[in-house]
Amino acid sequence: MSATTADRAPVPEEVVEHRHVTVVSRKVPVVLTVVTALFALLLALAPREGDATFRLATGNDLVALPNVVVPGTTTAWVTVAVMALLTAYAYVRVGARRKVPGWVSMLFAAVFLVGFLAWAAAGSASDVPAVRVIGGAVLLAVPIAFGALGGVIGERAGVVNIAIEGQLLAGAFCAAVASSVTDSPWVGLLAAVVAGVLVAAVLGVFTITYKVNQVIVGVVLNVLVIGLTSFLYSQVLVPNAELNSTTRFANVAIPGLSQIPVIGPSLFNQSVIVYLMYLAVPGVWFAMFRTRWGLRLRAVGEHPKAADTVGIKVERTRYRAVLVAGAIAGVGGAFYTVVSVSAFGKEMTAGAGFIALAAVIFGKWDPVKAALAALLFGFASNLEGALSIVGAPVPSQFMLMLPYVVTLLAVAGLVGRSRGPAASGEPYVKE
Repeated sequence: MSATTADRAPVPEEVVEHRHVTVVSRKVPVVLTVVTALFALLLALAPREGDATFRLATGNDLVALPNVVVPGTTTAWVTVAVMALLTAYAYVRVGARRKVPGWVSMLFAAVFLVGFLAWAAAGSASDVPAVRVIGGAVLLAVPIAFGALGGVIGERAGVVNIAIEGQLLAGAFCAAVASSVTDSPWVGLLAAVVAGVLVAAVLGVFTITYKVNQVIVGVVLNVLVIGLTSFLYSQVLVPNAELNSTTRFANVAIPGLSQIPVIGPSLFNQSVIVYLMYLAVPGVWFAMFRTRWGLRLRAVGEHPKAADTVGIKVERTRYRAVLVAGAIAGVGGAFYTVVSVSAFGKEMTAGAGFIALAAVIFGKWDPVKAALAALLFGFASNLEGALSIVGAPVPSQFMLMLPYVVTLLAVAGLVGRSRGPAASGEPYVKE
């Protein structure tokens, strides 16, 4: 068989996915029980008097929705009841040896968010701006989503990309410098993509070619990028402020869609990079599950030896996947300096790369689910701003740690039992 013919040979489906007996985990209902009990305890110990107002309208809506005024503590208790019902349903599913559907966890999180905001805003002179809460969550989810997409691609190919944090930070730094020098956010975006690819190339050389432990290489790359960008920031950007004053992307309102009440201004009056995220999520899903490239990618991540026997070049496929993943993560890094703020700051990614890794696991190595997990973490990060508006009696220190608490709960409990690609983290040695 010629090399060309072998390279085009179809991959058996059993190479891509191993069928196995499903083992139902009790972690999901247990975590739902704990969260419900803690929320009920909070309401019992710290009841708040008064109504909570949710503002749904903005000045440019096609139809201006009225404010929703609800009794704060009563509404919170109603959400506790709904959360308890969802928890009971989860126990019923587990008792019947069936998986808990993903919509249960998502609906539980949404109901809890509404109840918590109603309790926090009870009796406050300020209302809860629903558009700002949703829009802020989307913005904070952007770099996490791009990082998670890069993580999914890498792990599906068999390479654990611990270096997402470094790729985001390198992308943010290079985007800041390039945009400042050229006064063009597009050049900054391109520079961020190149930076992400360079970090990914180093990761690929050590993990794919030289078979070094992937976790160790990823950690070292993160430390290297943090040290390098911090040094260049102190020695180059601080003395030369003109190199750290970026031109940012302006928001672009999509006619019609941006005027839909509540979700329109939140989702469709955003910058180019946010719209790229909307395209990247279905694009990566389609490429991974509906193309020959995606089939080969999953094959080398599940059973590289079997893939090799049908003519797939394992190392080349993994290199391509790692470089594509780095480019996507680089776009997420550009968000920090050409969308969010106009200057680079030391370690400004603040652990978003590690939260992206959690989103990969929470999303069970699926691009769409990983993006939804990123949105959940974006909501958790945005709660600090929402609660400060209504003057909620929640310590600021607790709000700062909330995104990481949500990450731990999501990965440890809500994800249930899951299995990553079989060959993820394992170097392939051709026999």
